[in-house]
Amino acid sequence: MPGRVSGRSARSSTAAVSRKSSTATLKSRGSASARTSAHIIEVPDEGPETSLRTRLCQIFGDAQKNNATQKRLLVNLRKIQEACCYAPPKDQKKKVVQEEFDEEHFKEEFTRCVLRVLAVKKGEPVGDRIVRFLGHFLKHATEKDNEIYQISEGEFPETPTSRLTSHILQIVLQFLTAKDKTVRFRSAQIVAHVVNNLTQIDDDLFTLIRLGLTKRLRDKEPSVRVQAILGLGKLADDDGEEDDENSDDDAAGGILNKLLDIMQNDPSAEVRRAVLVNLPFQSQTLRHLLERARDLDPVTRRVLYGNVLPALGDFRHMKLAEREKLLRWGLRDRDELVRKAAGKVFWERWIEDCARPHDPTPEEEKKPGHVAPADLEALLELLERIEVISTGQAGGIAHEAMREFWEGRPDYREYITFDDDYWNQLSPESAFILRSFNDYCRGAKEDRMQDLLEEKFPELTRIAFFMEKYANKLVNNIEALYLQEEDEIDPDFQEEVEGLEFSMEQLLHIAATLDYSDEIGRRQIFKIMREALQQPALPEECTKLVVDVLRITSLSESEFCSIVLEALNEVRDTIHGDTATETGENADESFHSAKSDVSSESSFVQAKSRAKKADEPEDPETEEERRIKEILIYQKCLHIAQCMLQNINCDLESNPQLVLTLNTLVVPAVRNHEAVIRERGVVCLGLCALLSKDLAQNNMQLFLHCYNQSENHETLRISCVQILSDILITHPFLLAPLPQDPDQTETQAVNPLLKPVTKVFLKAFRSDNAGISLTACTAASKLLLLNVLPPTSVVDILKDFTIAYFNPNTATNPALRQALSYFLPVFCHSRQQNALIMAKIAIIVVQKLLVMRDGPDDEEQEMVGWPIVAGHLAEWTDGRKVVGATELGLDGKMEIAANAEESHIALSIEVLERVLSNSCSKDERKPLLTLLGKLHVSATKSTKGETVDEDSLRTLHSLASEAVENKLGLDATSRNYLAKLEHMLTKRLGNVEHVTQIQDGENEQAEIAREDGDTGMQRGGEEEDTVLAGMQAEGTRFPLGSSEEDDEEEITVVGKKIAVTEDDIVDSLLESEI
Repeated sequence: MPGRVSGRSARSSTAAVSRKSSTATLKSRGSASARTSAHIIEVPDEGPETSLRTRLCQIFGDAQKNNATQKRLLVNLRKIQEACCYAPPKDQKKKVVQEEFDEEHFKEEFTRCVLRVLAVKKGEPVGDRIVRFLGHFLKHATEKDNEIYQISEGEFPETPTSRLTSHILQIVLQFLTAKDKTVRFRSAQIVAHVVNNLTQIDDDLFTLIRLGLTKRLRDKEPSVRVQAILGLGKLADDDGEEDDENSDDDAAGGILNKLLDIMQNDPSAEVRRAVLVNLPFQSQTLRHLLERARDLDPVTRRVLYGNVLPALGDFRHMKLAEREKLLRWGLRDRDELVRKAAGKVFWERWIEDCARPHDPTPEEEKKPGHVAPADLEALLELLERIEVISTGQAGGIAHEAMREFWEGRPDYREYITFDDDYWNQLSPESAFILRSFNDYCRGAKEDRMQDLLEEKFPELTRIAFFMEKYANKLVNNIEALYLQEEDEIDPDFQEEVEGLEFSMEQLLHIAATLDYSDEIGRRQIFKIMREALQQPALPEECTKLVVDVLRITSLSESEFCSIVLEALNEVRDTIHGDTATETGENADESFHSAKSDVSSESSFVQAKSRAKKADEPEDPETEEERRIKEILIYQKCLHIAQCMLQNINCDLESNPQLVLTLNTLVVPAVRNHEAVIRERGVVCLGLCALLSKDLAQNNMQLFLHCYNQSENHETLRISCVQILSDILITHPFLLAPLPQDPDQTETQAVNPLLKPVTKVFLKAFRSDNAGISLTACTAASKLLLLNVLPPTSVVDILKDFTIAYFNPNTATNPALRQALSYFLPVFCHSRQQNALIMAKIAIIVVQKLLVMRDGPDDEEQEMVGWPIVAGHLAEWTDGRKVVGATELGLDGKMEIAANAEESHIALSIEVLERVLSNSCSKDERKPLLTLLGKLHVSATKSTKGETVDEDSLRTLHSLASEAVENKLGLDATSRNYLAKLEHMLTKRLGNVEHVTQIQDGENEQAEIAREDGDTGMQRGGEEEDTVLAGMQAEGTRFPLGSSEEDDEEEITVVGKKIAVTEDDIVDSLLESEI
């Protein structure tokens, strides 16, 4: 180590001047340095070769070969720097070589070697090695200088390495504005790497770097933008700088805000990913980081879940909504690797954050990668942190999360124990653990999972005991909650009731999957479910699950129906005990004997009101309370009936109990004036219609009327659309054409229901309400895919679907867009007939879209271009993509059916007919010709050899020829395609004529064979024509004369094949001459 600092370092005072000139050059876009660095930099005379240059070149040459020797090269380069920048010790002065070099010489030669890397392209590894070597050397040299100067933390004096760093950066920053993308990339890479390897930067240099790299954030090359982000990522923490007065507007502003904008809006996934990885973890950046879970690039999403989230630290600092969104977006991602990364975050990182306080391992014994032992309290806390009461509902993300957890943590599977203490102290979290473990083990394919479940779960009778305990507790708590006044409700008690309700739902879900081969356990569960269903305070979701379990444990449908109806009556009698205990004629007007009320449009509520006629008049408040109670009663009864109807599949007329329920409960509910009661009554009536053909046929007009008259009732309209589609799928004969009268010769009559049903679906689909529109789209899609509707309705509905798919106004309803994106290709590629239907409406769709495009401009929404529209229509009408249109032949080649191109041929004919018409404008002709250019018309027949539709080909050929003659092509592309289409059809028609001639010859041979089967040959016409059969192929004709008359004469050899030689031909010609 040198003993003292050399006085030669004082010569570096010109660095300040250099810094100022570099600043001016950087801010002046039209400077001379920026113009001269466009393509090739002319290297000036560098002087004679020196030993210093030779040694530095040797070190840089070795550094670019591999990374293994760079550490040794760093030491050697540091020795050279010390020899040039520091005075050697006195005892070594005699050994110094004759050539002496100072700090300026070292900086000049070092910078000369660094500049050589600017021309190295991005993919070359030697350039990356040199840049990495440069950063490591500057870091190593800075540390050594700090030891020599004994610099404490916070001080920043000038050292040889600091002056070298400033000199290199000031020169390299000038090349950030070069025209060559390689030079800009390497310059930004050098600056970024140097910045990331330094702990302190001079203020003036910091400003230069910030301005230079900020400009590169808008570079047209993604690789340059990535390097600029890598350099600015470290500077983003010091984002409190003031804007430079002389800086450009695009360079002014905070670095952090610019990086956030780049991460949100940059089109390159690589650039967004670079910002995601290098952005500092701050409270203001956390939301932007989590947004990348919805990035378009799957690699970026995987980086977020695999790298960024584990580095964020404890997940509990995030909000509950953020945790839920991260799990939902990650576990339901379409990319499998993203789903695995999201699941790993849950069962590896988040559970570790909860288990760390419960880990008994001392801190000094913990090693990197230490995993805390399994702990039940940690798992309960984890479920509490994701609010399992809400995320554990149907469709919640907690189900997928726990499935990944049990899959990834076998130690928790073995550790968990469901003993009596566990069952007696159930909480929402522990109950969900029971259900998730049960679902995972029953859904696993391994038998050992089933054995593990049987080992850990108690017997069926024990489970029945716990279910009865929690069912009774839930009912008692709900009744106690109802007795409290609204102002006196205890929030803690209400929260306890909600948790108990959720726990009961989990137990009922478990009961629906149990094995009921144990008859004693089955009877106990059946008894508990029957008693629970009779409780009026049982919540609706629990009621639905109880009915499901009751259906599983029942021996037959009739027993199930009788038990449910008995419970339904008990609900009514329990709530209105005063009405049920009345005697005389009032007792006859109970729920069981309400048949007579149907004809007089009386409802269940009205029947109960008549029982109070003899009572004294009550005050309005009491009357309002009674009315609300009656509505609640009716809702409860209808809900039980709905759950029962959803679990049976018998004939309605064959079950008197169901008929009684229909007449006394469902029909009065449909006629009720309360919207809630009427809605549930319509749903129950729709379920009854699924069980009876006559009931469905008689009530179709009722459902149509309910939709048309309930404009302000969104839920009822959605229910009507769903009911109509379900009825038509179950009973498709309802839309069948009416039977034709044998005495009349008219065409078959159209079903009168067809038009109003189609009108309802179209009206619902065009609704401004997003929910109604989506429901109508889903319902109509099912009918079209199942081929329930006739072609006329299919055309009308498909036309609206296609226009809505391209309509920019539907962008506000992404669920509708997604449904259409799935339905349209599936429908068109399911049958050839569907592709033909789409071909028929394609011209109308283009015309409608043309009118929409010419309408009032919308600043926020813009329709897609015509090439995209034409591409979609061409793909949907491509018969080759229809299921079954292609198959692998015996020769290993794909064979295409002959009718596979029928849809494109038909669409081509319609396009050309429209283009050739006088009413077609130039604006309409352009998209039509674009569509025509994307259609496939083969120049040869199908490989399967089916009959070719010659008339369609001839029509298309004549239209194409006319289009070519009239020069309808608007550009060279369309004109070339029209000419190509005409040429292909000319060739295709030649093959068709040949095939037709062969077929005509075969038919003629068959007729001749029937007339003269003995000879097998018949000659007609003049003797000048000779026909030879059987030489090359059957039906081949050889015209031997040269006149036109001879060509028209045809003689066919049929029947037995005759071998004809060349001598026979000569003899035949000689005889004809004679």
